[in-house]
Amino acid sequence: MTDIAKLGEFGLIRHLTEGLKPKNASTRRGVGDDCAVLHYPDKEVLLTTDMLMEGVHFDLTYTDLRHLGYKSAQVNISDIFAMNGTPRQLTVSLALSKRFTVEDMEEFYAGLQAACDRWGVDIVGGDTTSSFTGLAISVTCIGEAADDEIVYRDGARDTDLVCVSGDLGAAYMGLQLLEREKSVYYQQVDEAKRRGDKKALQELAHFQPDFAGKEYLLQRQLEGMARGDITARLREAGVRPTAMMDISDGLSSELAHICTQSHAGCRIYEKNLPIDYQTAIMAEELGLNVTTCALNGGEDYELLFTVPIGDLEKVQAMQDVKLIGHITKEGLGRVLVARDGGEFELKAQGWNPLA
Repeated sequence: MTDIAKLGEFGLIRHLTEGLKPKNASTRRGVGDDCAVLHYPDKEVLLTTDMLMEGVHFDLTYTDLRHLGYKSAQVNISDIFAMNGTPRQLTVSLALSKRFTVEDMEEFYAGLQAACDRWGVDIVGGDTTSSFTGLAISVTCIGEAADDEIVYRDGARDTDLVCVSGDLGAAYMGLQLLEREKSVYYQQVDEAKRRGDKKALQELAHFQPDFAGKEYLLQRQLEGMARGDITARLREAGVRPTAMMDISDGLSSELAHICTQSHAGCRIYEKNLPIDYQTAIMAEELGLNVTTCALNGGEDYELLFTVPIGDLEKVQAMQDVKLIGHITKEGLGRVLVARDGGEFELKAQGWNPLA
């Protein structure tokens, strides 16, 4: 393993980025100067930044660095798609402790590059520094969109349809699965230490949890996937959403944002929430309410959007899009209609990193 200090800051950057070639005409100059140079003559520029902290947003006990790099890029790219834009460039800044090697960072960048290649995004810069408290990642994504194509959160209107892509709750179930297996592992380690059982400790060094039949849940948690395919299909179908967000903190929280900023209410139907079979099975196994998980789990990175009621047939014909309710007047509140017809206030209970 190669000590990062041997390369130094600029040596590490050169090592990780020397093979990067721009794919977008708007990228005039990428890595290698004091600033990247971008050119957007006829488009609006979209900019989004996310910070990911070890121990808050990810756990390196069960998250490998390649998956972490992939997900770090995807969650930022997702924000550009949520504005109905096209991602073009990305910068990444890292704060590293001495436990990381050059090879570790190669793995991280391999995941980062795979995500960028998936959507034709150029890595054009960033920064590295030291950390005494674990790994910190800051990613900024730059995109473009025509002024009349940008979709904000505040455009939902009474009678608009509420739609989501994909399925909900799987990423949260994947996290619960990983946390459970981590807990089992450390319980066994503590027990072996208490007994002074050196053989058991040696065997636990090769501990392999059984994830058979739950691969989809792990994929949804460890990788995440921006849904640029959905925005492309909407354009092809001639559908322009009136409001849109990606589901990072949970459906209930994102709906609250759209309703608040659009001065509207909503009616969402429990029976219409798209939930994968593995998600339902895992929720039952853990004694959790699967609807609660779908509403509040977070990290799905699916698209939540509203469209005019006149586009009903178009969205019904779209693959991997589900109609889950409609927008109402603000005074009617935010309502979840249960399977039995009962009505409940829909509260924003998604993930809050500052709580």
